[in-house]
Amino acid sequence: MLKLAQEIIDGKRLGRNDDLSFLLKAELGELCKGADMLRRHFCGERADLCSIINGRSGKCPENCKFCAQSAHHCTGIEEYGFLDEKKILEECLYNESKGVHRFSIVTAGRTVSGEDFQKALSAYRLMKKESSMELCASHGLLTQEQFFELKKAGVKRYHANIETSRRNFPNICTTHTFEDKLECIRRAKNAGLEVCSGGIIGMGETWEDRIDMALTLSELDVRSIPINALIPIKGTALENVERISEEDILRTVAIFRYIVPQADVRLAAGRDLMSDCGRRAFLSGANSTITGDMLTTSGNKINDDKAMLDSIGFSLEREEQ
Repeated sequence: MLKLAQEIIDGKRLGRNDDLSFLLKAELGELCKGADMLRRHFCGERADLCSIINGRSGKCPENCKFCAQSAHHCTGIEEYGFLDEKKILEECLYNESKGVHRFSIVTAGRTVSGEDFQKALSAYRLMKKESSMELCASHGLLTQEQFFELKKAGVKRYHANIETSRRNFPNICTTHTFEDKLECIRRAKNAGLEVCSGGIIGMGETWEDRIDMALTLSELDVRSIPINALIPIKGTALENVERISEEDILRTVAIFRYIVPQADVRLAAGRDLMSDCGRRAFLSGANSTITGDMLTTSGNKINDDKAMLDSIGFSLEREEQ
């Protein structure tokens, strides 16, 4: 695995024409060691921290089986309309003061339009004016014109997870398609936005599905890949799925680093399924994470994450604009 890592550093890339089954058979320690070698070469020692705010919650018409905010599920989640921009700015400035690098508004729903989209644009303009945060957005399946408007409002990166492989996608959602997701990503890139796209593991998919997801993201040249480990939520269609093991999470993280070596591999939901909130994953190819003192998906607070990453040897300095 170390030899392969060096070959990738020297220019080799893994693709669909390669037999990648060896990634599933390799000894985990060696696989992770090679992935860390790749991370150090392609991403250096800098860790990238992002935080999110749930800008609009609940009543989503989509039927994604994992999601607590879907109107198809009964999870008891808090429901509310688009937040006041001053509340959003307050959270943005707080995260900036704690040393977080990026901030994103995330909204439930297939898309955001009309008055809510105008509220989103206004919030991004305000944050762009009052903070130095890198601004990201996650608002579902937008039109091409909406992506241009986000860009003008100061958004730099758009988040749109593909969730899983093309083969497995219909098992997870039927109210929109895998191709809808890909078209969303193409529109964002066409507007000049960077793209953050990954998915969720532990939803009953195969290892081949995970590899296929990584290959798709490589083909799309996605540079930020959040990897979520499913935490089964009572009331959703996946509430009884067995939780994924830490070893499987680590192997997945390492595999993604081998297939998309230049990307930020970002730990997202499910970090508390691992010991020390994912410390080993940061030595197995991951170099970024979602963090935040208001989040329930990681198990760590911002200061905890900063201390852990510093102890491993990561730098948390903000990049020059």
